[in-house]
Amino acid sequence: MNRNYTMLSLKQDINLLINEISMKNQEIKTLTLPVEGMTCASCVARVEKALKKVEGIGNVNVNLATEKVTISYDPSLTGIPKLAEVVDDAGYKLIPPVEGKESSAADDFESASDLQHKETYRKLKAEFIFSAVIALPVLLFSMLGMTPWFRNLIPLTTDELYKILFLASTLVIFIPGKRFFTASWKLLKHFSADMNTLVAVGTGTAYLYSTVVVLFPELLNINETGGHVYFDTAVVIITLILMGKVLEARAKSKTTTAIKKLLGLQPKTARVIRDNKQIDIPINDVVSGDIVIVRPGEKIPVDAVITDGYSSVDESMITGESIPVEKTKGSKVIGGTINKNGSLTIKASAVGKDSVIARIVKLVEEAQGSKAPIQSLADKVASVFVPVVIGIALVTFLIWYFMIGISFTSAMLNFIAVMVIACPCALGLATPTAIMVGTGLGASNGIMIKNAESLERLQTVTTVVFDKTGTITIGKPVVTNFNSKNGTDDTRLLQITASVERMSEHPLAGAIVDYAAAKNVDFLQVKKFNSLTGNGIEAELEGKQILIGNPSLLRDRGININSEITDEIENLSSEGKTPVLVAVDNNLSGIIAVADIIREDTSAIINGLKERNILSVMLTGDNSRTANAIAAEAGIERVFSELMPADKVEVIKKLQSEGQIIAMVGDGINDAPALAQSDVG
Repeated sequence: MNRNYTMLSLKQDINLLINEISMKNQEIKTLTLPVEGMTCASCVARVEKALKKVEGIGNVNVNLATEKVTISYDPSLTGIPKLAEVVDDAGYKLIPPVEGKESSAADDFESASDLQHKETYRKLKAEFIFSAVIALPVLLFSMLGMTPWFRNLIPLTTDELYKILFLASTLVIFIPGKRFFTASWKLLKHFSADMNTLVAVGTGTAYLYSTVVVLFPELLNINETGGHVYFDTAVVIITLILMGKVLEARAKSKTTTAIKKLLGLQPKTARVIRDNKQIDIPINDVVSGDIVIVRPGEKIPVDAVITDGYSSVDESMITGESIPVEKTKGSKVIGGTINKNGSLTIKASAVGKDSVIARIVKLVEEAQGSKAPIQSLADKVASVFVPVVIGIALVTFLIWYFMIGISFTSAMLNFIAVMVIACPCALGLATPTAIMVGTGLGASNGIMIKNAESLERLQTVTTVVFDKTGTITIGKPVVTNFNSKNGTDDTRLLQITASVERMSEHPLAGAIVDYAAAKNVDFLQVKKFNSLTGNGIEAELEGKQILIGNPSLLRDRGININSEITDEIENLSSEGKTPVLVAVDNNLSGIIAVADIIREDTSAIINGLKERNILSVMLTGDNSRTANAIAAEAGIERVFSELMPADKVEVIKKLQSEGQIIAMVGDGINDAPALAQSDVG
């Protein structure tokens, strides 16, 4: 018997172990879905609590600002229909993804939920205007109706005036105010409450009491109450709350601007080769492996690998670096970047959700969906806040009416006062207004404020992380050094070089041409211009052979570069500058250095941070030599170079894991993921 029991126990243990291993091997899915109907932190707590009760649910993170929930779940134990049902039972609506549709990042972003958000804003705005148009005269007539001089002006009795106010207020209560009462009723059926409950009870009490005074005065002691009505209280509260919701919805709609700009970088069509023909197709129809043709000046439609051609590609919208990158066969290119010169044949490697831009969007949404530590505490408080407020309001009424002995009307007004004043929905007006004014003022000074929590965190920042290009530096290449050699006249050298470079489309050429134009140099007529792929250019000018390019080009042409010149080139490179050599008739005539220089006020800012014991860090997609040179000049302590947008996010996370509180300073949409991940962006 003991042996059988032992074998049975062992078998159960083995089965449990197998099930556990099976669970661990089961693919865990993570989805971010919109949730409709949330208005406050207590709504967040309720949705999270409801979802966490479902079997197979892992992490649940609800973000009120984006009105979305990120859910990790085991598809073998639960699914989207079950999750939607649970959220619906809690009084809210979970919007499931569209099944069986392969879409681009832009399609995913411009989804049904985003269209719904626009529709919600439109409806809120219409309801607010409707409510305000009625509330203002109700307020004026209620206030002025108590003055003798106004009563003498209007041919209405008190009863007639009150009935007009009743009719007007009823329109507000049952049309724009309906949303509060509907939401409260749904929650009441589940024995729950939120901020809508406070608004509904507060305004409903004022409206019902006033209605009884007007329609059923015999139920009340009119002599005691004086026949006062409080329709103005009900309609003004609803109007103000709606105003707050409109401002809040408007502020939320602006938070997606950077992502939409990023998605807008991708062209709508791509020129692919199919059946030996070039055809233009929608970007969504491009599949991995398609051969795509990109002409000079066009945007690269998809992430791909170059199979034929040479060009320089402007990747500034992704990496933030101002100087285009030279690309040749085998080089990777990113969708949305710009092909500067030369035709490219590319093979699509990543499309739709797998593209760099789509991954950047996902990173931003994930970072925005994360919570500040204090938010968890706020959610816990909010989950019990509404019942406590209602309880306090009831106790207030009972104490004033039964114990202190004031009139029913006065006790009721005290009840309403507690409900309305304690209602954090009042912040729906105060907070968005303050944030909109603050962010507007900040934006005019180049400061984008992510949210109120960021402002709260700013005082505790220990590290400031800077993007390089356009933030630490001015954001475009300029001539920094112009050194003539072997007795060549400076003006003559500049005139020759700029005249030839004016024929080139290379970004460094533009810097030299601008430099010459600023010095009022006259350009000369160039003959036999030829671009040398990846090396430089050659031309004939006034009978002289001109060669402009990198040291390798000149050495290949047999032009002597002595050790002194080599040392100078090395020194310029170590400073993060790009040396351009000029030879006239096979003789080295000069060295021109081009670089993206630091801003005039950068060093002062970095020194100011050091005085406050705040660490400075620089992130860049540029090469390590240039990055270290810029950092040394600016006085920045730590440098991370050769980074893509996703890499910048990982650096921010690494610094945060070290206990640093991060403020990120960036200048463009390529920095959006890192800005969102940081404590303050």
